[in-house]
Amino acid sequence: MAPTSSAIALFAAAALLTSASALVPSTSAFRRSLALASAKDSICDSPGDPSMILNVSVDLGDKKVEVMKGISAAIAATTGKPESYVSVCVQDNASIIFGGEETNCALGCMYSIGAINQENNGKIQKAVSDLLAPFGVPDDKMYINYFDVARENCGWSSRTFAG
Repeated sequence: MAPTSSAIALFAAAALLTSASALVPSTSAFRRSLALASAKDSICDSPGDPSMILNVSVDLGDKKVEVMKGISAAIAATTGKPESYVSVCVQDNASIIFGGEETNCALGCMYSIGAINQENNGKIQKAVSDLLAPFGVPDDKMYINYFDVARENCGWSSRTFAG
C-alpha cells in the first residue's frame, strides 16, 4: 500500500521530532506513523453518509415508504454500514424525460463516504430496479449516479466528517 499524504506528513513530523543525530525515524516509528495515518484516513470503518436521492416519474402511492425502506435496507446491506446512517429521499410523480420521451423512468444519485465501487453499485442498482419494476419502471430507463464523497465534503451534526 502506498503511503497517503497524511502518512507522509506524519513521517515528516516524526523525522523533525527526532534528535539532530538521527533525523530519520526508526522503522517502527514509520510503521506507527503509517498506521495512524491509515486509521485516520480509513473510510470504510467509520460512519459515512450513504444517501440516495431518487426521482421517479410514476406514482408510488401508498407504497412509497415501502420502496424507500427497501432502498435503505439494500444500501445498508450492500455497503456494510448500519442502516441508522442511511438516508433515502424518493420523489415520485417527478417530471422526467428519458431519451427525449415522456416515459416511466427514474433518475437518481447515491452518495457515500467509501463503499462506492463496481460491485456495490451494481447490487444497489439491481435492488432499486427490482423495487421499481412493479410500478412499471423498466431497468433500462433508470440512471443512478454513484459518488464517493471525501470526508471533508460531507456535513453532519454541525460539522463535517473530517472534523
